[in-house]
Amino acid sequence: MDNMLYISMSGAKENMNALAVRANNIANVNTHGFKADFEQARSMQAFGEGLPTRVFAITESPGQDFTGGALQQTGNALDVAIQGDGWLSVMDDQNKESYTRSGSLHMGPTGELLTSSGRPVIGENGPIVIPTPVEQIKIHADGRIEVRPQGAPANALEEVDQLKLVNPDVRNLVKGYDGMFRQADGTPAAVDLNVQVAGGALETSNVSAVGELTGMINLQRQFEMQIKMMKTAEENDKASDSLLRIS
Repeated sequence: MDNMLYISMSGAKENMNALAVRANNIANVNTHGFKADFEQARSMQAFGEGLPTRVFAITESPGQDFTGGALQQTGNALDVAIQGDGWLSVMDDQNKESYTRSGSLHMGPTGELLTSSGRPVIGENGPIVIPTPVEQIKIHADGRIEVRPQGAPANALEEVDQLKLVNPDVRNLVKGYDGMFRQADGTPAAVDLNVQVAGGALETSNVSAVGELTGMINLQRQFEMQIKMMKTAEENDKASDSLLRIS
């Protein structure tokens, strides 16, 4: 009897975790460059005194859907979208290299190139700083950044840096709580000259709102079924107690 209760209880817990993952995906349906998370769980034997006759569900690190999102034209010279496979290198809060597909960039007060969340963008020799003041900025497909200083002729473009574009094996990437991706061993990825960007555009989230809502409905039904199993286990336990009293 306790085996049935144990399985249904742990299953209900994993359904709640899966609902949280789906809800987070829906919350980021409009977040540029966001990659949907997959909920993952597996069965595990409970070891203790005696034979391992009990099985429960355990959460595994969620995987991600690395499918590319659609390109949205913005016309902003500082917006970039990765075309195909690849990542934009940025500094995280611990000043370590991390990766994102969100290319909504802007200039800080002293010319530093930042993401929408304020993280410095990495270039050839560290964080990119654009000399100010400038009248024009152009980001080429290979990540080269050219600027036209204020007061300079229209054709006087100067190359100041180049985006560090990488393409590590996605099987070696882990997603942090800050939404940034890093290599599992913590080492920086090498520059990949084949990675291209589209200027004046952003990559949309790859989350399907309809698919996530459908998944949440199915998970809710599974949760209700697990609760019914727990109630059935309780009723069976009470019936067994009654039979023992009668005997």
